This record gives sequence, C-alpha cells and structure tokens, in this order.
Amino acid sequence: MRRSPRTMTLAALGGAALTLPLLAVPAAQAATAPTPVPSPSARAQATGGAEQQRVLRFWTRQRMASATPMEKLFKPKGVDLAAVRRGLAKLVPMSVPNGGAAWTGGGAVTKTAGRVFFTYQGRTASCSGDAVTSTNKSTVVTAGHCVKLDGAWHTDWVFVPGYKDGDRPYGTWTASKTLSTPQWTASEDLNYDVGAAVVNPVDGKKLVDTVGGQGIAFNQARGQSMYAFGYPAAAPYDGSKLTYCSGTVIDDFLQSSDLGLRCDMTGGSSGGPWFLNFGESAGTGIQNSVNSFKYNLPFLSDYMFGPYFGTDAQNLYNTAQSS
Repeated sequence: MRRSPRTMTLAALGGAALTLPLLAVPAAQAATAPTPVPSPSARAQATGGAEQQRVLRFWTRQRMASATPMEKLFKPKGVDLAAVRRGLAKLVPMSVPNGGAAWTGGGAVTKTAGRVFFTYQGRTASCSGDAVTSTNKSTVVTAGHCVKLDGAWHTDWVFVPGYKDGDRPYGTWTASKTLSTPQWTASEDLNYDVGAAVVNPVDGKKLVDTVGGQGIAFNQARGQSMYAFGYPAAAPYDGSKLTYCSGTVIDDFLQSSDLGLRCDMTGGSSGGPWFLNFGESAGTGIQNSVNSFKYNLPFLSDYMFGPYFGTDAQNLYNTAQSS
C-alpha cells in the first residue's frame, strides 16, 4: 500500500520555520476529509490607548507583590488513592534532574519568561508565561486557567518579561486579546489547559523585537528530557525570581493525558514554559508544554503536570500569532 508523508511545522527561535516528517499514513486514509478542529475562543482586553493606560496604572508594584498565586484559586478535580497506587510502577527516574531552584544561568529565558498578572473575579492573581516566536511578534503562551477560569475571562491582563525582585526591566505589556483552546473554554479540560495572549506594543516596539521569542513545537514524542520554568509565588517561594526544574517527563496515569515532571514549584508558576532541547548556556529551547497542575496526593505531590501540545494547542498558537 502506498503511503504519503505527513509533516508538521515547528516555529524555530528567531522566526524560521522547520518542517519535520511525521509518521506516514496509508494514502486512502490520508485522502479522507479531516475532522474539523474547533476554533479557539478569545476575549478582547485593552484594545484602546485609554484602556491600556488604565491597566498600567492599576498594576502598581504593591499590587503585583500581593497578587494571589493562581494555584490557590485553581483546584483540579481529585482522584482516589487506589488509582495512584495502580500507577506507581509507571514512575521513572529522572535524567539531568533538578527539582526546583532559582535560575542563575542567564541567557534568553531570563528575557522571554515572565510573570503574568490579572484580575480574577475581583481578586488580583498571578501566573507565568513565555514570549514565543510568532508572525505578529506579540504572542505569549501560558496556561488556560491563566486566561479563563470558572466560566469567567480574566481582566486587567499584563505580561512582565524578565521580572525580578519587583523590577520590570523590559516593561509591562498589556494584552489586547487573550485566547484559550475550545476544550478549556467549554469544560476546563485539563488535557487542553493552554492559553495565549496577544500583547500591545510598548513605546512603539513589539514584544519579540524587545525580548526575543522562544521556539515552539507540537505533536512531539513523549518521554523526553525537558526543562520547566516559572515564577512560583507560594511558600517557600515569593514570586521574585525565575525558577526551574529539569528531568525526564512521564505520562500522567490518572485523570489526564498530560506530561509529568518532578518539580516542587508552587502557586504562581502556572503557565510557565516547558522546553525541549534546552541549552543552558544560551537559555533557549523549543517550548512544548506549560505548568498546569499538581495532585494533592502522596507519591505524586512532587510532580508538576503540563498539557501535551497537540493539534488543538497548535491551532491556538496559529490563531494568536495571526491576530
């Protein structure tokens, strides 16, 4: 039987496009019309100059310091201990392990990763995010619950790349639009806990022109070594520093198809990037997930889980970068 190749496009650091071969499929199957992919949902944010200025005035240094780490407000559904014990044999040792430490390596990640701040149901809250290579040079990738939760879109949404000890070395970037996958928007499905934002220029310059943009990839092999970054703000962390974990990822064997990484980052790290092929000296990699949730259960409490970046995450990214 003839087979026709399938490919996927990977956005590489600096904007170049890379086409990678995927598993070949039978020609007859390839000719079948694909199932339509639901479109991502979006909410307009600060689109006008007056609204942008209002949001910037709102986010004082004090408000950022006192923002609630989002994980304190976001509680994934629980699972029973019997289910945990059934899956214990699937846990695997790490390679290049680090369970959570301040990033001291410098490089591009200290500019592209940053804190996310927003208002959620009348409360100020924080997450993490990452600037990625994009057509509009203005796209930030984060977690779905960092743009929408409990049926409500967050407001006053800003991204602060390179945040450190309360300083904003590369400015505060207001969102003109926030987006999420249709599955997260409809039912807050943890498998699709991915969000994005399109941010307004600062002083006439676009985000990627100012801080750079990490690469991003979709439909990649599981079980690889990855680095996760974020700004944990719940004890023992305080949100002041970029923190990282590294190791070999596992597959979640409980309630999701997510990836898992041993990591002790706490609330506020949600939405921070996970990288494949991360180079410590340059601080660059290919983003392939985000910090999403942790189980409040023995044996897994020291694992962070992040959604697998498949076709729906890719569709979200394409929608955001073309906005």
